[in-house]
Amino acid sequence: MTQPLLVRPSRDTDLPAIARIYGHAVAHSTGTFETEVSDEGEMARRRADVMTRGWPWLVAERHGSVLGFAYANAFRPRLAYRFCLEDSIYLDASARGQGIGRLLLTELLARCEARGARQMLAVIGDSANAGSIGAHRACGFEQTGVLRSAGWKFDRWLDVVIMQRPLGIGDATPPIDQ
Repeated sequence: MTQPLLVRPSRDTDLPAIARIYGHAVAHSTGTFETEVSDEGEMARRRADVMTRGWPWLVAERHGSVLGFAYANAFRPRLAYRFCLEDSIYLDASARGQGIGRLLLTELLARCEARGARQMLAVIGDSANAGSIGAHRACGFEQTGVLRSAGWKFDRWLDVVIMQRPLGIGDATPPIDQ
């Protein structure tokens, strides 16, 4: 019997796995347009920045091993964007195609909605990234645009797919914090 998957807030002790997973994505995939692998210290700085803002950084774990992570951060720094977030999800190569990304995204959405966010954006590297596009679609995201040939990686042009999902009551009412 397979041990259940645990989705939980990340801990400092998860940083080696987070850096390894993200480093593999940078070096081998078009899911991120970064081209230089970040070390554990840089990933710790990024995680601290997200968490200082009060947004979640989650991991998926089974048998004590981190299989993936997801976090939300401000879409843009200007104050008018404060209710609009962007998600990021990265999985270990061995964990893809098992629904783990969708589970991470579902929990991430719930936590961001509980904190008052109203919109979640997905800025997906590579229009051929069927796994990420499918996970977002399964969680209620709709495609709102494509930025054609916006990135150059692995000697080819890559599109960016923009997807969006309202959180809670979305734009039906003004936010309480105006």
